[in-house]
Amino acid sequence: MILIDEILVSDEVVKEYFHCNLNACLGACCWEGDYGAPLDDVEVDLLKEPDQAILQLMDQESVNFVEKHGAVAEFKENKTLGANVMPDGKCVFLKKERDGISYCAIERAHKNGTIEYNKPISCHLYPIRVEKNTHTGFEALNYDRWDICNPACTLGKEKKMPMYKFCKDALVRKYGEAFYEELDHAASYLDTK
Repeated sequence: MILIDEILVSDEVVKEYFHCNLNACLGACCWEGDYGAPLDDVEVDLLKEPDQAILQLMDQESVNFVEKHGAVAEFKENKTLGANVMPDGKCVFLKKERDGISYCAIERAHKNGTIEYNKPISCHLYPIRVEKNTHTGFEALNYDRWDICNPACTLGKEKKMPMYKFCKDALVRKYGEAFYEELDHAASYLDTK
């Protein structure tokens, strides 16, 4: 474990290799699972009524579902608010391309420059999951192993891409550049041991 400020980083986040391989998994993390992507308070406010730029990138079935059921839902199983899911389990913001690869309408709108915010940080950080301990104030960053990501682990090994480096943009977005630099320094130190 690495401790930076009040954030515990699992050794696996530093030592395991990972690089998304959309050609292999087709974005399955957006339609597999039991509940939608966890949202922080700011994301809940932004996504309660999705921006038109996002809605334009969603399929009509999802738009109709959001109009009727909302884009944000409460998931009692894990006591979180998250992106709502369609009856078949896919995220309401997911859209499949003709080649079968899924994309996030929020992320696509952000990349197009039509909205300022990106997809939920829980998605951006994946496969890193943040667990908060409200009693201690600590956060723990852990590797969420999932068999649908096996191709990403294989590609990560081929590219020699540690998970924390693959998730650099998301880690900087959540915790800042100084946190990432300290994590990178600690990882380099651990690598020499």
